[in-house]
Amino acid sequence: MPRKPKCRLRSPVAWPIRLPRSQNRRGPGGNVGSRAVNQSMICAEDVVTRPVRLGRSEMARSRVEAARAALAECHLCAHHCGVNRLAGERGLCHAGVETRVFMAQVEVSDELELIPTFAIALSGCDLRCSFCITGAESWNPQAGEPLDAVALAAKAQAALDEGARSVMILGGEPTVHLPSVLEIVAELPDDAKLVWKTNAHGSAQARELLDGLFDVWLADYKFGNDACALRLARVPNYTRIVQENLLWADEHSELIVRHLVMPGHVDCCWAQVARWLDENLPGIKVNLRSGFWPGWRSARHGELRRTVAIAESESAGRIARECRLNLVR
Repeated sequence: MPRKPKCRLRSPVAWPIRLPRSQNRRGPGGNVGSRAVNQSMICAEDVVTRPVRLGRSEMARSRVEAARAALAECHLCAHHCGVNRLAGERGLCHAGVETRVFMAQVEVSDELELIPTFAIALSGCDLRCSFCITGAESWNPQAGEPLDAVALAAKAQAALDEGARSVMILGGEPTVHLPSVLEIVAELPDDAKLVWKTNAHGSAQARELLDGLFDVWLADYKFGNDACALRLARVPNYTRIVQENLLWADEHSELIVRHLVMPGHVDCCWAQVARWLDENLPGIKVNLRSGFWPGWRSARHGELRRTVAIAESESAGRIARECRLNLVR
């Protein structure tokens, strides 16, 4: 059963403004600081400080320095490599300080409620999925062109003006480039619908930096068990980390969960994913993706050397119905 929409407010934390007790008095008759005002009103003398809500762009800008400093001991993803990227050290993702973009254009192949979307794809990823359709760029943070946040934001604004419904930041995996992500968001209009397309393998530190910035988390839940995740994507402790991120995202944003049906992995992966979603995120939007293609390095795994069989597709749909999932396209 579909969920009722949640009211989600961006983090209201900002700078307090101190109001001097002696100012803003204009004499009798109902001015801000006057004791002659109707007693039901609050005077500046009574309220010394009040919070001011930062807009999304300012919120993102205020976090750039902290995100860049985090690269000195990088724990942005759940691998927790701890390398000093500022000094040229490389972790599993091989990303350094520079962020590069391998695609920035209007896309129409995503969820119907999000398209057309202006998609900004950042090179590099913290997973090593053998079946990745953008493996050449996702595995190589040097692919593409250097990121220019101002220029990208201008292109995004032009796309929005021409009818795009959202701006999507993806990869690779954008989490490994959080300082640059924040720079992009800081240049985008506060009223734009922003989508965070992620593999849901980020750390708590990354989530804190992202809190309140994206309207939608579009998150992959690729594997239903740790053994398949380790074998096909070289990632340990996968299910615990992804589940932690999905539960957090559901509390802090609108969440759409994606799963790509893979040959030979309906029972071991999709069935487990579906049951967990039913039990822990009932009613959440789920996009059960078809169209697996045995590209990139799929041939290294025998079961991935083919497309999904009709019987497997039918079984995947039956599992979704049994788990009462809220399927979207």
